[in-house]
Amino acid sequence: MTEHRTERDSMGEVRVPAQAYYGAQTQRAVDNFPISGWTLPPALIHAMGAVKAACAVANRDLGKLTGSGKNPLTDEQVEALLSAARDVANGDFDDQFPIDVFQTGSGTSSNMNVNEVISNRAIQLLGGDRFSPEKPVHPNDHVNMGQSTNDTFPTAIHVAVATTISEQLIPSLTRFADELSNKAEEWDKIIKIGRTHLADATPLRLGQEFGAFARQIALSIERAQRAVQAVLELPVGGTAVGSGINTHPEFGNRVSAELASQTGIPFIEAVNHFEGNAQRDGLVECHGQLRAVASTLFNVANNIRWLGSGPRCGFYEVKIPDLQPGSSIMPGKVNPVMCESMLQVTARVMGNDQTIAMCGAAGGQFQLNIMMPVMGQTTLESVSLLSSCVNAFIDFCVLEMQANEEACESAVEKSLSMVTSLNPHIGYEKASALAKEAFKTGKTIRELCEEQEILPPDVLKEALDPYSMTEPQA
Repeated sequence: MTEHRTERDSMGEVRVPAQAYYGAQTQRAVDNFPISGWTLPPALIHAMGAVKAACAVANRDLGKLTGSGKNPLTDEQVEALLSAARDVANGDFDDQFPIDVFQTGSGTSSNMNVNEVISNRAIQLLGGDRFSPEKPVHPNDHVNMGQSTNDTFPTAIHVAVATTISEQLIPSLTRFADELSNKAEEWDKIIKIGRTHLADATPLRLGQEFGAFARQIALSIERAQRAVQAVLELPVGGTAVGSGINTHPEFGNRVSAELASQTGIPFIEAVNHFEGNAQRDGLVECHGQLRAVASTLFNVANNIRWLGSGPRCGFYEVKIPDLQPGSSIMPGKVNPVMCESMLQVTARVMGNDQTIAMCGAAGGQFQLNIMMPVMGQTTLESVSLLSSCVNAFIDFCVLEMQANEEACESAVEKSLSMVTSLNPHIGYEKASALAKEAFKTGKTIRELCEEQEILPPDVLKEALDPYSMTEPQA
């Protein structure tokens, strides 16, 4: 067996690695795009396999594959085509997709990569010679029947994105919301000082603070669900420009229904195939929701980082787990590394959103967007990064995080904002003067009130009860 074999396409001969399942068109793309070394994400390859399988089911049921057209297939060949497509969908051939992300903007190179792999795998399953120039299960005539890259590649992007958000991001966010809710319940009786503008404010409970974080993540789950909703329409059936040339009128609906059945996600055929082929506005909207999720995660992680600052010269109201030495020069220093990891991930995702917006706005001219590979790769990167960093943040930070009750409660009595609860009794102006005097003298509000007999002792005690300040008062 030689190191390479020779394959042919419409442009002539090409040398291909001897054992590769792909063929000439894939190799041309590998040679033409030595750009980044980044190949398409496995999730997108798997989705392309699933789309090809769904297309084969539709063509089989419509009688197209076994009909009277050119090179009809036998039932056995159809089953081999389906099996090969499902092998790709299951990830069995991930090493057979070597094309760089920064390729032809429609994804034609990768579409043909999938077609070639499925063709040769089907031939192998039938007991044939996958290296033969004769292709009884042909990559274009059969695997790509009724399709164009222009409708199937964006369909695969939508399927991959919706699936990974549903299976990875939403479960991780749900887990995050649950764990934050557990902390909120556990810490509901711990009183601490509030902060607005990073300045002392009125008291609240640590549980209330973490309940707000939990609600932020609950809203992020809803945004992730809306991200899925944004990509439910599938362009498949539009073929080259949206007109549906060379495909059956029922093809798009049947493929969409098959994909919905296989994934459990309610995909539907594009309402307007010309829009479905030409524009990736749904993907822009989808990633916009991911950007909002990233913004929330940045905020929550940054707040927890602040709450854990110290241990002696910061707030140190929560104790973040010590995971690793934090300095090469300062012995004993430990840093909030999981918070910092999440901040970096979310910054990356917010930057990715600019890439998606630019590709959506500038990439779609007339009947086709020509920046689809990078849109698919970037969106899937965002989903993967967010899912992974949330799970890591839970495992290595949230689960072992502890409340520092002493630090929380010690700041409450010293706070000048304790004077706020005296407003109904002595008015804003007098309360403001008390706060200024307390700051100047270093005394607490309670001490000044007792010295100056501002209120009767029982009224003062009730007014300056920190717990009562954490709830509305009639």
